[in-house]
Amino acid sequence: MRDPRTLPAKIALYAAVLVGAAIMLFPFLWTVITSITPEGSLADGPTVFVDHPTLNAYRTLLDAMPIWRIILNSLGVAIVSTALQLVTGSMAAYGFARLRFPLKNVIFGFYLATLMVPLQVLVVPLFIEMKTLDLQDTYFALLAPTIASAFGVFLLRQAVTAVPMELDEAATIDGAGHLRIFTTIVLPLIRPALATVAVFAFMGSWNSFLWPLVVIRSPEFMTLPLGLSTLQGQFTTQWDVVMAGSVVSIVPIAIVYLVAQRHIIAGVAHTGIK
Repeated sequence: MRDPRTLPAKIALYAAVLVGAAIMLFPFLWTVITSITPEGSLADGPTVFVDHPTLNAYRTLLDAMPIWRIILNSLGVAIVSTALQLVTGSMAAYGFARLRFPLKNVIFGFYLATLMVPLQVLVVPLFIEMKTLDLQDTYFALLAPTIASAFGVFLLRQAVTAVPMELDEAATIDGAGHLRIFTTIVLPLIRPALATVAVFAFMGSWNSFLWPLVVIRSPEFMTLPLGLSTLQGQFTTQWDVVMAGSVVSIVPIAIVYLVAQRHIIAGVAHTGIK
């Protein structure tokens, strides 16, 4: 028989979850409403109902900049950056979790220490490096800082560590080497962690603003955050157009997260990250 005292607790829990969800979704809802409001302005405060909704802001956005080229730039850079982080991160994670070499834990500790160094500190030396190699204002310059991720290596190493060593030993007895063990045993078992890293890497690249602002000058290499910044004028700003651009930038991230949500939860649970 169910304890009747648990019913009020469940109701309170669901109510708290609904309130939290409403608070989290309200900024996105406000962004969408402002984008379809004629001459919408943030100064008027949030509103739920629009008298005469219109898509003129989206038409203006299409006329104001080569939005499709900018979206393709962001999408291409984000996909390549995510793929590179998955390849480098998974291989490094396997090395740190399975291989034995001198000072392994010390090297891993120094690698993790780079998480405490913000990008703002590295912008100047990275820019000098790109300029010296004559790589500024190129797609490679956009990708350079994101080829590897210390966070990705850490998360994937935790996942590889959770894979039983007995599987490696059985494969070794059958004549498998490290490459075969890595590709046929380890990678399939850490798919949730790979999906988690992929989402974080994609979001980080998609939302990156500071580094593209420093290294990109030509409009044909411009990414979406950089393009949206040009919509804000020095004296006046069409906020409905800015919000339309924000909606365009949010939708791909929302789709990626919804598709990979189940894998993200499983990945976080299996790697022991609370």
